[in-house]
Amino acid sequence: MVEKTIDCAVACVNGCVLGDKCPKREYAAATSSFIENTSLDKMLEIAEEAVRKKRREPPKWVIPDFPE
Repeated sequence: MVEKTIDCAVACVNGCVLGDKCPKREYAAATSSFIENTSLDKMLEIAEEAVRKKRREPPKWVIPDFPE
């Protein structure tokens, strides 16, 4: 039986291990369409805007929990 939840970032490094049963299959078509229909200049523009937006956000502090 195929495990219903897997960590795709780890398990699918060399390709999808679930094949047609992959829950992320619907996003693959949209991603392929975006890549085929969007110019590299437009992709770079989108990335630059994301970086600008991220820089305007206040810093997020992460305070680790230390074992006692």
